Amino acid sequence: MTLPWAMIRLSALGDALLTTGVLEYWRQTRHMTFTVITKSALASLFQYHPAVSQVLPLQAEDLTPARLAMLARSLSTNHAGLIDLHGNLRSRILSASWRGPVRHYTKFGLERRLFLLSHGRFFAHRLSSLNVPQRYALALEDQAPDRTLLLPRLFLDDMERTRAKETLAGFSRPLVMLHPYATHRNKMWPESHWHTLIQLLVAEGVTPVVIGRQSGPLPHFVTDGDFTNQTSLRETAALLEQADLLVTGDSGPMHLAGSVGTPVIALFGPTTEAWGFAPAGAQDTVLQLSHLSCRPCSLHGQRPCPRDVACMRDITPKTVFNAILSHLSKSGILG
Repeated sequence: MTLPWAMIRLSALGDALLTTGVLEYWRQTRHMTFTVITKSALASLFQYHPAVSQVLPLQAEDLTPARLAMLARSLSTNHAGLIDLHGNLRSRILSASWRGPVRHYTKFGLERRLFLLSHGRFFAHRLSSLNVPQRYALALEDQAPDRTLLLPRLFLDDMERTRAKETLAGFSRPLVMLHPYATHRNKMWPESHWHTLIQLLVAEGVTPVVIGRQSGPLPHFVTDGDFTNQTSLRETAALLEQADLLVTGDSGPMHLAGSVGTPVIALFGPTTEAWGFAPAGAQDTVLQLSHLSCRPCSLHGQRPCPRDVACMRDITPKTVFNAILSHLSKSGILG
């Protein structure tokens, strides 16, 4: 019997989702199966995945050096090896304690730092040539597969799909989902722009539905469908699968939509496609202001901005609205 490999990716939502297509690629090309080691909040992303034989969800108390070393020793005996697709201190502790083969992915840490310091002048081609799933794949591959072969995959069951259809049964089409939130505020499109976009969509006969999670005070969006903080990761994915399109910033739900085959219009401001996290589907679109010399200003959009986040603010609602109409028209959804 061929032993499974262990794969560790602890966080975050988008990063973990981007491993799913790589695992499926290795299942199909190398007949490999995997035990996935991840944080408990992300364990459901791997449910029903055909390449995943087991998920080990870790709580905060499991992430101490002693417990990680103990986990590595126990797993080493019945796994062919370990693939570290995180590359942080905790995953390195697990790797160092592993008794057997260990593979790491190409993180491009130095290149990313120099690219950031030079605002995109250094290593632009090298970083842009390989997205994150391709970098993950280099843990085992001599050459990165085409990025279209590594698109994220989340596998829903029939009951999840039925519930999503029932939830959205009263909404007319076209159905465009909006994700107005972000972990870091500078990656958020201005709230007033979302309000304007919703008005434009409704006037055009397009139904906007808001999804996502947000802590603290919530904005009030005038739409018939606002599922903010009402759905789990898998429930959100099931809703997204029923949508014609998602509009979002650079976010985890951007990859959640891609994992169920829903096209995305992604708004990039302080971050950049060169980081490797941009959606890679054939119908996906990235809207960004390429002329701003201050971009990118950070890896995750966390730095304070002296220009009032012009990179997001100056992407106008009309620009996003026109991109939505263009997609719906090209897809034959809008006549």
